[in-house]
Amino acid sequence: MIVHSVFFRLNHEAGTEAERMFLSKIAELSNIPGVENFQTLKEVSPKNSFSFGLSMEFSNQEAYDSYTAHPDHVRFVQEVWMQEVAEFQEIDYIQYHPQIQP
Repeated sequence: MIVHSVFFRLNHEAGTEAERMFLSKIAELSNIPGVENFQTLKEVSPKNSFSFGLSMEFSNQEAYDSYTAHPDHVRFVQEVWMQEVAEFQEIDYIQYHPQIQP
């Protein structure tokens, strides 16, 4: 299982129609095949400059790669994300299973 998470700050003012429209558009990514457990998140900590987060899961690397190359994802990144996101941090991770030494 791969967890794909992105935390971001928009170019839009908080609570505006532009912000609401962006969040509506980003939710459409959940319709791309292979996306599981899609969540849009609101940042509540003052420890960073991000306002929102996005989290989704993929069953394997193939599903993740297919999502990344999907035309709807590519179009969203080029036509929406690049224009409306001011700052972001992307983190992809898998569950870690350390070897337990006796």
